Amino acid sequence: MKKLSIYTLLLLLFAACTPKTGEKMTDLKDKSEGMEDAIKKAQATEAFRQGAPAPTAAPKIELGEAKEFELKNGLKVIVVENHKLPRVSFQLFIDAPVIAEGDKAGYIDLAGQLLNKGTTTKTKAEIDEAIDFIGASLSTSSSGFYAESLTRHTDKILAIAQDVLMNPTFPQEEFEKAKKQTISGLAQAQEDPSSIAANVGAVLRYGKDHPYGQITTQKTVDDIKLEDCKAYYENFFQPQISYLVIVGDITPDAAKAAAEKYFGAWKKTNEVAVRGSYPEAQKPGKRQIDFVDKAGAVQSVVNVTYPVDMKPGGADAIKARVMNTAFGGYFRSRLNGNLREDKAYTYGARSTLNSDRLVGSFRAYASVRNEVTDSSLVQFLYEMERIRKTPLDNTELTLVKNVMNGSFARSLESPETVARFALNTARYDLPADYYNTYLEKLAAVSANDIVEMAQKYITPDNAHILVVGNKSDVKDKLAIFATDGKVNSYDVYGNEVQDLGTEIPAGMTAEKVLEDYINAIGGKKKLSAVKSTKTVMTGDTQMGQMMMTTVTVAPDRFAMMIGASGMTIQQIVVDGNKGKMNGMGGSRDISPEEIEDYKDQATPFIETVYAEMGYKTELQGIENLNGVKCYVIVITDPKGQAKTEYFDMSNGLKIRTVQTVGEGAEAQTSIYDYADYKEVSGIKMPHTTTATGMMPMPLTLKAKSIEINGTIEEAIFKMD
Repeated sequence: MKKLSIYTLLLLLFAACTPKTGEKMTDLKDKSEGMEDAIKKAQATEAFRQGAPAPTAAPKIELGEAKEFELKNGLKVIVVENHKLPRVSFQLFIDAPVIAEGDKAGYIDLAGQLLNKGTTTKTKAEIDEAIDFIGASLSTSSSGFYAESLTRHTDKILAIAQDVLMNPTFPQEEFEKAKKQTISGLAQAQEDPSSIAANVGAVLRYGKDHPYGQITTQKTVDDIKLEDCKAYYENFFQPQISYLVIVGDITPDAAKAAAEKYFGAWKKTNEVAVRGSYPEAQKPGKRQIDFVDKAGAVQSVVNVTYPVDMKPGGADAIKARVMNTAFGGYFRSRLNGNLREDKAYTYGARSTLNSDRLVGSFRAYASVRNEVTDSSLVQFLYEMERIRKTPLDNTELTLVKNVMNGSFARSLESPETVARFALNTARYDLPADYYNTYLEKLAAVSANDIVEMAQKYITPDNAHILVVGNKSDVKDKLAIFATDGKVNSYDVYGNEVQDLGTEIPAGMTAEKVLEDYINAIGGKKKLSAVKSTKTVMTGDTQMGQMMMTTVTVAPDRFAMMIGASGMTIQQIVVDGNKGKMNGMGGSRDISPEEIEDYKDQATPFIETVYAEMGYKTELQGIENLNGVKCYVIVITDPKGQAKTEYFDMSNGLKIRTVQTVGEGAEAQTSIYDYADYKEVSGIKMPHTTTATGMMPMPLTLKAKSIEINGTIEEAIFKMD
């Protein structure tokens, strides 16, 4: 690479210096000398690239000055003056104590969402219109609000912010809408392996009774009442525990006048409740393997995590941050270099080491291919031991410090950083020069300091190793990593579930499970008599209500129409010999190979003819699916494409289908959950189907009508 870089530069210079007709020899001589200088500079550059820059003395940091004062009501104000742009921002931060939400987890977040949804003087629409009219922004949360506007609109945005803060009405209709949106988001998170790992990791790390370990679920949101949100606002939105941070094109005197004008009348209504009692978070006494089954997943999400006792700005904070950066905190870290660059197990492996007034946390994580899940755990543990025992050499240590220096320097370009530093200094009672001397403290960190921090905060023998993945592919490989040789199973909410194993009752086979299913929904005689079906299902999407009509006529005719908001999204028609697909992307003929696939879908209750059609079935085992004991069957079609289906052991009904199409990074897994079985013409049919993986959010479809052996119009199959 060194020679290539120089030769490339030579070629460019040669092209630029080729003499033109009529050029003088003196001109050529001057250019030749210029070329030699350029080569020397290039060589110097290449030498520079061979290693990290040599460390220099830590520069003295001159942070923008933050002015601080306190209003009579106890509101603490921080002002950072910056006149580069004619804009000003206002952040109100409520420094509320951490409280446990219990069986109503999520109400604190909802309270924050509702603040700007209506006041005693304005509706939500009027608030939004007033903000848009001046080109400003205003958002609220359980920690207060953030507002920004042009300097000339300071009074207007503050008047709106004051109204939102001091006169919220918490409209019931907005509360119900916020709950619905929250539940919709939770449904999506339940199917995302990384979100599952985050939720279950929090439960394992802190415990269910700790505020940080309580996760929001549909049940907890359903239990929230509007009064819970109002109570949080009344108890904790108090000036004496709050900070107003003002940044931008405003003088301290003008900021003080504005703060007094708009927030001086904000009165405390009561004393703020102190934190409740709850158990302290503890590391596990041994290395514990925890597993969440994500059917059909082609990757495993690995999290190594546990709580740590590290306070913001404490004696270890900077040294521990350097250690974590070296371990897994940036692209060239040891962890990422091993799992991504060397082993190619993942697109990225990272770690975080967070301080907190209550309890901090450590987490190392990556998404890895199923087949290397166990190998990845070996490397996680190897790197954790290596950072504890093998000091960084000078080159590695210098590189890490340079990365951190650069990140800190870039952050100083934003005046909000100065405000955040001032807020942290006040909240955490840090020394006044904590951030001014940050680079000096960073420069003083030694390789021995990093080993000391690693031995204190990196504890591979006392950690939760959480894996979210496909049980059949990875779970049996994990027990060897646990101190006690056990794998603990959890659901997506962090509830421990009974591991039913794969022991199958004597005499039970895949064929018997399918026979029980056929009998449960009506019996083979009734099912074999079905010649046609027509199902109309509806569901809510971001495009509006969707309607899906599916028609099957044995043995080989199939049609499906999907529409939303009066538009046809997709239409598929197969008449046995030819087929056509129409949609928003255009129209095309369906290939003969695809027609064969649709013929299978045209067979009502294909389970009755699996053997005749060449399907293979395998009873894989027994699993606990959301509290339901299920037989799990893998069904492989004649082309080798497999799907996994789950049958309720108590009644024989099919409750889930999982199918993965494609391989590697291109693989896409779809999950279909069936519920609400009702009889139609003597046959039990699921009237609710939830599809996950096809769209960004789960789609629940409910049957509007189901017809069996009804009249099917021939026009449905016309393709003209």
